[in-house]
Amino acid sequence: MSGVPILVVLLLIGVIARSNLIAMAACVLLLLKFANLNFVFPLLEKRGLEIGLLFLLLAILVPIATGKVTEADLLYNFKSLPGLLAIFGGALATHLNGEGLKLLQLDPELIFGLVLGSIFGIVFLGGVPVGPLMAAGIAALFLEVIRWIKP
Repeated sequence: MSGVPILVVLLLIGVIARSNLIAMAACVLLLLKFANLNFVFPLLEKRGLEIGLLFLLLAILVPIATGKVTEADLLYNFKSLPGLLAIFGGALATHLNGEGLKLLQLDPELIFGLVLGSIFGIVFLGGVPVGPLMAAGIAALFLEVIRWIKP
């Protein structure tokens, strides 16, 4: 069964590293594979990112829906240095995510390195895994800098 050993390794790494997201993702993919639900894979590949981003955005926007963040709080972003830096940071992050998506489309095998790097960041740097796109975006930035330095 193609991919099963790698998914098992990712499951074990996720458990050992206490990364529930990585362990759960590997476990779900293994279950789909063993249940012979292969028709789900193209759907996940095509729409999984959008579904995940939808839930991420829902979680982020809940404070607005519940009234914990007001219009005054939102206006603060346009009047303060932290708010302006947050806007700039958001724009830069989404740009890097787009570059990361392009990189993963060109070299999908890089995902394993991104996952290993994420696990390293979780275990040794106290990081939080928010997804491979930002990691791929940073990798794309590093590759662009290397191309710029070494023509």
